[in-house]
Amino acid sequence: MMKAKFSRLVCKQVLALAMLGLTCASQATPAAQAQDTAQLRQIALDFLTLQASGLSNEVLVTVGEVDKRLNLQACDNPNPYLLPGSKPWGKVTLAIRCTAPAPWLVYLQANVQVTADYYVAANALTHGQVIGLNDLNKQRGDISKLPAGVITAPEQAIGKSMQVSMASGSVMRLDALKSPAVVQQGQSVRVVSNGPGFQVATDAIALNNAADGQIAKAKTSSGQTISGVAKSGGIIEIVY
Repeated sequence: MMKAKFSRLVCKQVLALAMLGLTCASQATPAAQAQDTAQLRQIALDFLTLQASGLSNEVLVTVGEVDKRLNLQACDNPNPYLLPGSKPWGKVTLAIRCTAPAPWLVYLQANVQVTADYYVAANALTHGQVIGLNDLNKQRGDISKLPAGVITAPEQAIGKSMQVSMASGSVMRLDALKSPAVVQQGQSVRVVSNGPGFQVATDAIALNNAADGQIAKAKTSSGQTISGVAKSGGIIEIVY
């Protein structure tokens, strides 16, 4: 009988110690703090405002609510970014990524209204026409409602040629313009090869037309065909 009572007493003491251990463990490991969703919206607001501020100082950003069903752990350094190919105005989808202490990724919908200067055709423009300052009229409005690639500075268009014809008053776009060729087919060019500690130059004949920054091909006097980046002044640059 004494032995049975002793066993029950030992069991109660072990159980009490186990419960105490659980209580201590619970106190030593507090529950993870939840991410403040208002902070995420502010991060998105600041990021999108900064992205659009290069176009105008008149930027109005509206950020949608974070999905309340999400259970996100507080992030040490939330990283916002636009999806590839997205423009920084109009209706956009913004991603915010967390890597520590727990990885997660959320998407926010936003609308970015940008009031800025843009340019329209001052007169009817024809295919192949080289654009001058007199061919452009400046207007001001919400460019988030305009086509992608709208011209926002005259230097984006002046000196380039039209790839299509355009009616007077049409919005000028980058994809409607073509940069002038700095290397022309049949032209004598200078091929400059650059590498660590050396530079070699040779003459060649261009095999295609290329604007500044485009790939140009040329044939050297030895018959070798080379490819490089076209530069102004009839230069083809090769970097090793």
